[in-house]
Amino acid sequence: MEQLDLMARGGSIALLALWGWILIRDHRDQLAAKLAIAMALAIICYLLQTSKSLSIPAIGSLALSIFGASTAGIFWLFAKAWFNDETHIRVRDLALVGLAALNSLVMFVSRADGGIINQIAGALFRGGMLLFASAALWEVWRGREGDLIESRRRLRLRLVAAVAFYVVVIALTQIAVHNLGMPGWLLGVVNGSIVAISLGFCAAMFGMRQADLFGPVATVCPGSARPAVDGPLADKLRSHMEGHKVWRDEGLTIAKLAAQLGEQEYRLRRTINGQLGHRNFSAFLNGYRIAEVKSALADPAQRGVPIITIALDAGFGSLGPFNRAFREAEGMTPSEFRARALAVSEIG
Repeated sequence: MEQLDLMARGGSIALLALWGWILIRDHRDQLAAKLAIAMALAIICYLLQTSKSLSIPAIGSLALSIFGASTAGIFWLFAKAWFNDETHIRVRDLALVGLAALNSLVMFVSRADGGIINQIAGALFRGGMLLFASAALWEVWRGREGDLIESRRRLRLRLVAAVAFYVVVIALTQIAVHNLGMPGWLLGVVNGSIVAISLGFCAAMFGMRQADLFGPVATVCPGSARPAVDGPLADKLRSHMEGHKVWRDEGLTIAKLAAQLGEQEYRLRRTINGQLGHRNFSAFLNGYRIAEVKSALADPAQRGVPIITIALDAGFGSLGPFNRAFREAEGMTPSEFRARALAVSEIG
């Protein structure tokens, strides 16, 4: 059994390493790909650290433990970046994962005496795993309707189930073993099953088209990417958006938009993704919303209108998401954009 376990772990590590190399080769400049590589490395560290067949020096075991224990936090960052198509990590989010890694260091160093510090660090570690996993699963679940990548939408449910097992079950088992006195072999069974989860994760990722993972590897000619049967639908969509300004509806969903157009939802998804180039429905709407906001901010007649009022009128639900979307699109804050635009208009 030990030999089979070692072979299975080796196979999983090889697949994760291959997956990481493909991401480095094809998508190394994208944030979600970088986080996927980090997550694969964290899983490899966990597989090595929990193996009973390997003899690892103390310093190596420390490094493996800290990085392997960061899997839940890294998965949370990955879920936010990939499923929401984010392009940067917030300092606050990175700090939370860093604190979790620091707590793992404290837990490892204090493990020998098993005192109160170790018990507190262990409790924080297990609680942190549950919180990171819950937050990541929420990110995966909440944006499912707006995801325009069909294969990625299908993967969400499988990923939720896999990660729920990988992180949540591990955390609950550790609580049962270390805090409730349950037999230690339970944790060994769960650790061994991680191999199967790793294999399933790699198989799912290898099964996706390169263009669906983190965007196209190479530039595709717009004409070749446009299905002829959906050409009229793209024109109909643009006319409806510009004529009725439906993006101002904060609660607009792709299902509601499809109903307004009298079209099937799957055809609308394919059109917005395949022809208009959007991977996420909210990004599609935000393009119209930001264009309206920019026009209002550059209008001298609306100089006295608060920026939050303009943002809410354009369909943004609150100031935080608006500011993030505007900075990502324009590389500056709305206030800076308004000041520059009005200065140019006064010179003109």
